[in-house]
Amino acid sequence: MPGWFQYSSGGAFTIFVLALIAFICIETIMECSPCEGLYFFEFVSCSAFVVTGVLLILFSLNLHVRIPQINWNLTDLVNTGLSTFFFFIASIVLAALNHKTGAEIAAVIFGFLATAAYAVSTFLAVQKWRVSLRQQSTNDYIRARTESRDVDSRPEIQRLDT
Repeated sequence: MPGWFQYSSGGAFTIFVLALIAFICIETIMECSPCEGLYFFEFVSCSAFVVTGVLLILFSLNLHVRIPQINWNLTDLVNTGLSTFFFFIASIVLAALNHKTGAEIAAVIFGFLATAAYAVSTFLAVQKWRVSLRQQSTNDYIRARTESRDVDSRPEIQRLDT
């Protein structure tokens, strides 16, 4: 079950909550003079919150099993990797443009906490993706060997070396 351990162990729920808190903190800010950093952080935290929430629901309800065409390990890796990168950039930008209000400071802190949590999740997703690649190559090898045995057992095909 791709990604199930990571999502059932509370890792995704923790990330989900951190992204939600960061988003709530940034939404409580009423005034800003250069607002671009604030808007970027708002977009990143909301996007990460929504995408991680959707994946959390898919994995928690085992709905991902019904869609085997999607490589769920790679989907998880892309989500966590991009979220790590963008949360890190957004947190740095917001910290640089910080006006020292409580909500901005809290958003920056939760942004960096979410970055760290996403980074750990990315590390786990890379390991899971590597394991799935090894299993897939082993399965391809076994499938090829089985198909070659099927060819040998067909009487209409004659071997030239006998």
